[in-house]
Amino acid sequence: MTILMRALAAMLALSFCLPLQAGNRELAVSAQQQIGKTLLYDPAYVSLAYPSGDVPIERGVCSDVVTRALRQQGADLQQLVHNDMKAHFSAYPQSWGLKRPDTNIDHRRVPNLETYFKRHKMERPITRNAADYRAGDIVSWRLDNGLPHIGIVTERYNHEGRPLVIHNIGSGVKAEDILFLWKINGHFRYFSQ
Repeated sequence: MTILMRALAAMLALSFCLPLQAGNRELAVSAQQQIGKTLLYDPAYVSLAYPSGDVPIERGVCSDVVTRALRQQGADLQQLVHNDMKAHFSAYPQSWGLKRPDTNIDHRRVPNLETYFKRHKMERPITRNAADYRAGDIVSWRLDNGLPHIGIVTERYNHEGRPLVIHNIGSGVKAEDILFLWKINGHFRYFSQ
């Protein structure tokens, strides 16, 4: 076998080992692209197509920012969370009194996303050091009123070097300086690279 043939065989073998998915930077870009498109915060329960169901792009909630960005990178949280909940329903929060998974809403609930990310070993340390949060990282909080919230870290920074976060908390998708505004409940990195 020639050196070139061995190199090609090694590259081919390696390509089957590497995930065929985008990275964190691309996830941040996908979230950024929602700014100016999702203009309303709308938590209404809606019947969705399955898989790949979504509410109209001009509306949504904080979890829709994460779901839409990951979907552009080939990961359908609606389907992933649903399948995981079907197999491990008792591992998920039982706050809503459901007896089984619901493909219309489960992926739109922050505690379910936190559980999914933890169950799939995507957790990162929670710190107060801005340098620990990379573009594309997913962060969840508990607001001062106790409600859960979630967003995606951007490649943009404030004047102090703190990354902005893309989220929807009431007036559409925006990139804002909120990383340490509330108590961080989860820090996740979907793509390992």
